[in-house]
Amino acid sequence: MNTQTLSTNSNQKFSDARRRASMQSIVKLFTGRQVNLLPFEEIRSHLKLNHTRYPGIQDVPLDKIVGSVGRYDDFTREFLPLRDDQEERWRRIYDLASSMQGFPPVVLYKVGDVYFVRDGNHRVSVARANGAPSIEASVAEYLTPVEIATTDTLDDILIKAGVANFLQVTRLDKLRPEQNITLTNPGRYKRLLADIERHKYFREIEGQCQISDEEAVVSWFDTVYLPLINEIRARDILRFFPGRTEADLYAWLVLHRESLEAIYGVGQVDTDEVIDELEEEGTATGLQKLERAIKRKLNPDSLPPAVE
Repeated sequence: MNTQTLSTNSNQKFSDARRRASMQSIVKLFTGRQVNLLPFEEIRSHLKLNHTRYPGIQDVPLDKIVGSVGRYDDFTREFLPLRDDQEERWRRIYDLASSMQGFPPVVLYKVGDVYFVRDGNHRVSVARANGAPSIEASVAEYLTPVEIATTDTLDDILIKAGVANFLQVTRLDKLRPEQNITLTNPGRYKRLLADIERHKYFREIEGQCQISDEEAVVSWFDTVYLPLINEIRARDILRFFPGRTEADLYAWLVLHRESLEAIYGVGQVDTDEVIDELEEEGTATGLQKLERAIKRKLNPDSLPPAVE
């Protein structure tokens, strides 16, 4: 690497930035706290972002830039460099920023209230290292009904997307305003939609007539979902699963019932027995949970799935 034209100050600044990035990575190992940038393309896919508008050149607060297009593994959430091979480029941009010449605007995508870097990751990194409050940027905005906060992790955003899609399809927030279906696993909203479709199918077979999607949603909530939730509440099972929600436990019951019905046949599984197994899962001691984890690893079909 040719560093003859690079300043001593840029060397110190890069070393400091790398040291801070390494410390954040170590903290992540012990706390699990997310320190990486958000991946734009994955978020774009899940939120189905298509419609854009172009506000143009503007000053963007640096603390609202939380992700990147393609370079999200190169920097921490604070845009600290994660690799030593970034040094030369980072230092050259630092020296350029310190000169009278400066550098052109970065290119950002705006989603909700946060921004993703399309071009200019190193410039954003250097600007943050210099303590600048904002950066000049050319902005393209993607419109989304999902609110994204600067502190959101990828899972947070995927859960919000799951909620938005679930309510758009079911209109349950309008049909049953008292509902509060919240999941901590973003993929489980699709399972609930499948459960509603299953309920609609059996209702139509039983009544020998078609029912509307709206009627199916209301019937599912009133006669399937809510009775199980009330049983979970009556047994106070949720206290055994800190960090989980009632809807998480319902999703577990659905998945476990399906696995049992694959063995014994549809309609041949007693609901009370499935709830008993959920309670047994929650009241297991630490040693029993370890034994269960080992058994699931060796023979996945030997026990109900873990609540996750």
